[in-house]
Amino acid sequence: QVQLVESGGGLVQAGGSLRLSCAASGTFFSINSMAWYRQAPGKQRELVAGITSGGSTNYADSVKGRFTISRDNAKNTMYLQMNDLKPEDTAVYYCNADIRALGVRMYWGQGTQVTVSS
Repeated sequence: QVQLVESGGGLVQAGGSLRLSCAASGTFFSINSMAWYRQAPGKQRELVAGITSGGSTNYADSVKGRFTISRDNAKNTMYLQMNDLKPEDTAVYYCNADIRALGVRMYWGQGTQVTVSS
């Protein structure tokens, strides 16, 4: 089995910061790309940031310059440093990973709530 577990969510005021973590555990050969998605009530789930196994990154326009995605391959862990948070960042943030085990498939974490107050 493969599990993804997010942590680091919470309640912050606008302008504050949070750092999310996503740890992968279980039996697998490698983790390819990883990404953070988020979903606010009444809205579609959207891609926030992605990162390849080699460290190439991409960001949604709404978070460029404020969020930084990174990963520690030795720990099988991905991070999202979120600075200058805005109320519109409020959502459940989900970890997504493309993982090779017996085959290759996508895995999702259960999500961590981020709430930004104004």
